[in-house]
Amino acid sequence: MKPYLKYKNIVLELICLLFILLFVYAAVSKFLVFDEFKIQVGQSPVLTAYTNWVVWIVPAIEILISLMLVITQFRLSALYAAFTLMVMFTSYIFIILNFSDFVPCSCGGVLEKLSWTEHLIFNVIFVVLAFIGVLILSPKKNDDTLKHTAI
Repeated sequence: MKPYLKYKNIVLELICLLFILLFVYAAVSKFLVFDEFKIQVGQSPVLTAYTNWVVWIVPAIEILISLMLVITQFRLSALYAAFTLMVMFTSYIFIILNFSDFVPCSCGGVLEKLSWTEHLIFNVIFVVLAFIGVLILSPKKNDDTLKHTAI
């Protein structure tokens, strides 16, 4: 194996592990304080009408993406999904920060301790990580070795 492929594999594994930790932690945190999470989502000026759906769908998607990241065949799709979800979360934070008078907190655990600006930066970092993961794992003519790596 070429040395650069080894480093790509390590970076890819690290990105996948970080997303698994983030999404499982976030989903479990939401379920542990489900009633509070539901109230906070219901207070959102953007999500109020969809509260009953969002409180179940978001953690379910986070868990599904985490499971997909573990299964090698689904990893590229999972990274695209993680990228999309993080872009959606980041866009939501941006909209709330710039266009809303009321800023509810619907994140749990450690992320709840971050300011909204810090949370935005945190999310942008994860958007970039997902993008890097997609670039690493995207099919290439002579580089099939990355498709066969697993955590």
